[in-house]
Amino acid sequence: MNTHRTDLRRRALLGSMLALAARRGVAATATASLQDYGAAPEFTGVEQWLNSPALTMSALRGKVVLVDFWTYSCINCLRTLPHVNRWAEAYKAQGLVVVGVHTPEFPFERSSGNLKTAMQRFGVKHPVAQDNRYATWKAYGNEYWPAFYLVDAGGHIRYRHFGEGRYQETEAAIRTLLASAAR
Repeated sequence: MNTHRTDLRRRALLGSMLALAARRGVAATATASLQDYGAAPEFTGVEQWLNSPALTMSALRGKVVLVDFWTYSCINCLRTLPHVNRWAEAYKAQGLVVVGVHTPEFPFERSSGNLKTAMQRFGVKHPVAQDNRYATWKAYGNEYWPAFYLVDAGGHIRYRHFGEGRYQETEAAIRTLLASAAR
């Protein structure tokens, strides 16, 4: 009986210690679970920046950056935009910078006027790099619309997703990297 009480006390103490450690280390553990895909390439060959002066990855160091490759006539991209727009607003104050990289699929999408009209129509208020020559696209080795690359505060790509869906997983990765950056 005495051994049983001691065992229960040990378990309770161990449980309390684990809970405390989990609270303190959850951001580090979650961040460690995200793969490191290497340093994020610089934005390159951008014809013009919309909604922002020119941005560089080196100047964004210390921030969490969501790079969203999209094009305005792609239905899959348009379905992701409400999520991207919401993340840009919801997490801006915590240090998230969303950068849309508009890489056209069709010649008419290269028009700055058409792109500006589409951005207004779809409520895109975050910075957008007009990547008409696919320079940033190629720097990332990207092959898909839409594509998300989530960059940590140290400048490394820690999460990638291609296509629609996995919005909760993407948002969880955003929160994890923001929590890690705040430490």
